[in-house]
Amino acid sequence: MNWWQALVLGVIEGITEYLPVSSTGHLIVAQRMMGIGTSPEDKAAADCFAICIQGGAIAAVLGLYWPRVRQMFLGLLGKNPEGLKLIFAIIAGFLPAAVIGLLANDWIEEKLFHFKWIAWAWFVGGIGILVVDRWMKKGGGSQGRELAEITIKMAFLVGLMQCVAMWPGTSRSLMTIIGGILVGLRLSAAVEFSFLLGLATLGAATAKKAVWPIEGLAAKYDTAFGGALLMWDRYGLVPLAIGVIAATVSAAVAVKWMVAYLNRRGLGVFGWYRIAAAIAAAAMIATNFLGLAHS
Repeated sequence: MNWWQALVLGVIEGITEYLPVSSTGHLIVAQRMMGIGTSPEDKAAADCFAICIQGGAIAAVLGLYWPRVRQMFLGLLGKNPEGLKLIFAIIAGFLPAAVIGLLANDWIEEKLFHFKWIAWAWFVGGIGILVVDRWMKKGGGSQGRELAEITIKMAFLVGLMQCVAMWPGTSRSLMTIIGGILVGLRLSAAVEFSFLLGLATLGAATAKKAVWPIEGLAAKYDTAFGGALLMWDRYGLVPLAIGVIAATVSAAVAVKWMVAYLNRRGLGVFGWYRIAAAIAAAAMIATNFLGLAHS
């Protein structure tokens, strides 16, 4: 992987991670267009790279929401009850994905990590966004709660919604934002909780991909830190560093833009974007563009 390829993938990851459009499909198409992932070992390394540069997206949210993160840290020290309450809410929201992800990970990767299912997820998610956006513009959810009012039950239900995003292409941020709205949070509170919950979910996914053994390749990768070793052997340190930095900067820009845009215009544009992406993906599959019909 060249430095410029790492830069492009980092920017795509950062922009799409927190927008409700799903990063998975965008990264697959970008990798194929750049000729990345053409062999089993290269594909495994590219998959690890795509997950581990999420560390940049995590860093962006840590920076943008540092006052809230600091509040939670003080909560751990017993100095901020509201921060401690939010920590428990994030734990409750994270647990469903942690349990179901461990139990169903192999099945999901075998059955759902195909481009046709990503295309369907784009389409279904787009329709879902348009329905929720229309409901909100008619007054639905206008009297929702602030983040400080979230309960463990509400957080757990959002966590269950997050599990739907294990279907690649669905978008974690989409399901958690809509989940937050449906359980009674204001849009701004649902967005903030989605980002904060992502710190736990994306952090766990990144750590797991780096330390988990990689089966089916050389024996040295079928050990602890197999993913990290595979990336090191294939790419070295520089592309990974560039990818993480690019993801950090682009995620920070995307999050700030998204928050400002949602406050003015709502979710609708993301629904139409997803539907357009689904149509484009269907055309790619029909023409076997970049071999995506068999991915």
